[in-house]
Amino acid sequence: MGSTFSGIELGKRSIMANTDAITTAGHNISNANTEGYSRQRVQIKEFDPLYKPDLERAERAGMIGQGVDVQSINRVRDELLDQRIVGQANLESYWKTRSDYYTMLEQIYNEPYDVSIRSNMDKFWESWQELSVNPESQAARQAIVTRAETLTDSIKDRWESLTGIGNLLDGDISATVKQVNSYSKQIAEINSEIVRSKAMGDNPNDLMDRRDLLVDKLSQLVNVTTDQRDSDEFMVHVDGRVLVQGSISREIAEVPRFDDTGYSKLVWKDTGNDAVFSGGKLGALVELRDVDVRNEIQNLNTMTMNFSDLVNDVHRNAVGANKVTGLDFFVQHPFVENTNGNFDRNGDGTLDTSYVFRFTGTNELDLQQQVGIEGVMTLSGKSGNVSIQYHHTDTVETVIARINDSTSEVKAYLDKNNHLVLKATTAASVENPDFVIRHVEDSGYFLAQYSGILNGTGAANAYDFAQADAVDALSENAQFAVAPVYNPSAYVEVNKEIKNDVMSVAAGYIDASGNVPAGDGRAAVEIASIRNTNVMVGQMKTFDDYFADSVTNVGLKGEQAETNLLSQTAIMDDLRNMRDSISGVNIDEELAEIMKFQHGYNAAARFITVWDNLVDTVINKLGV
Repeated sequence: MGSTFSGIELGKRSIMANTDAITTAGHNISNANTEGYSRQRVQIKEFDPLYKPDLERAERAGMIGQGVDVQSINRVRDELLDQRIVGQANLESYWKTRSDYYTMLEQIYNEPYDVSIRSNMDKFWESWQELSVNPESQAARQAIVTRAETLTDSIKDRWESLTGIGNLLDGDISATVKQVNSYSKQIAEINSEIVRSKAMGDNPNDLMDRRDLLVDKLSQLVNVTTDQRDSDEFMVHVDGRVLVQGSISREIAEVPRFDDTGYSKLVWKDTGNDAVFSGGKLGALVELRDVDVRNEIQNLNTMTMNFSDLVNDVHRNAVGANKVTGLDFFVQHPFVENTNGNFDRNGDGTLDTSYVFRFTGTNELDLQQQVGIEGVMTLSGKSGNVSIQYHHTDTVETVIARINDSTSEVKAYLDKNNHLVLKATTAASVENPDFVIRHVEDSGYFLAQYSGILNGTGAANAYDFAQADAVDALSENAQFAVAPVYNPSAYVEVNKEIKNDVMSVAAGYIDASGNVPAGDGRAAVEIASIRNTNVMVGQMKTFDDYFADSVTNVGLKGEQAETNLLSQTAIMDDLRNMRDSISGVNIDEELAEIMKFQHGYNAAARFITVWDNLVDTVINKLGV
């Protein structure tokens, strides 16, 4: 049966419920400008009635209500919208990072024309043209040397600028990895607190807001998704791999990569496996450092290496005005002092690898002649070896074009003596060295007896760099050159012997009598003609192609990053505005809530006063 004092208890519950509602509204107003805060609402329900429908209830009509009770205090949150924001945020930060760094790259390539590499190289070619007209001129030779020094300085400046961006990216990667590890650790710690709080029957809204804020920040750094298997285990995945599982978080570590850059690679600390990130700021930074900037440096090295190699090839066979011959115009530093290119790659004290850059065959070929043989060449490629077929009806030019158009990292051309030359390019994989021929094999005779590069046919006579003295697979008179030290664009310079005596600059060739004819400028003409001939190793055929491709590539990728950033920013702005409209705090709305519950509080207090008078009448005045 009902108690005489039940009305006071009913009023007390009402006062407490309205107090909680007013306090929650005040909490919302206080955190209106708090990052990541979600407005909260009190969920109120009727208190259990006095009489329940069972056999022991009193025989009276109706179920007497006992007032109100606070069921819970919940966040106003759209979980599907939150998941979409988390899944989309990595793209915005990815493109923003690329846009910022490509702005830096564009500044490197947007140098004034009169001091650019291209303009300095044009002046260098023009100097050789002038020498070909006046082969006895000392002034023309001095102009060549001076302009060559200016050119090499501009090449070094670009290398330093590109390397500077690479180092900046590497530092940014380290800082971002620390952020990712910190956020994942904090999320795991908050998970533990949330589990303990829920076990006590509480609803830890503020803790969940803090966790969601950390997930939002983490989603800008890496491509994450969230999953809650049950009420106790909250999980964060990055590119399909677990980053946080409940109270446990995984850590990303940096380990040395053992290449020429000195940069580190990212691995999972618990397993040592490579950590690969496809999106977010970290994914963009790693891609920019290991792909974009690396490709720009490799292209610059390719241009520098082949430019100096081709000039040297002509110059060392020509004669200077002081009768000196056999001099390289540009200095090239071999990677190893061993004449066969032997190198201890794994550091165990035993020579186990051959670092060779160029093979030159012994036989003179005709570009338009049909080879008359068929077979399959196997050359080292970006990932594994590449097979290139040739047929008896193919011309030498066709076979060379087929090699250069393939995905192999070995390219071919005929030198000035019409001998076949195979050269290594830069390597797509950071695990492979640049300018090193790794594998050359031919099932037929094109690379063996026809061009005179290999000793024989088949796998038994293949050249493979993963052994010392691999050059033994070359034919007896085939020439080869040891691979250069990493980054030739960083150290390229004019030969000191030529700088000390400019008359060593070669302009002509020795004739059959052993003398250089007066006015002979054939070597100077040949060097000047390198400018517009198809001499580049790689997809770019001429030096002009390199400069055009470099500027276009950087400009287009910068434009792509800026366009995609604008698109992703618009999408994220819409999503965030939508979330703010749902979860954000509206001061006017909260004030209205306070006024509403204030009236409820006053009414409950008035109800208690009335009930108190009734009880007082029963106790003190009844029967008087």
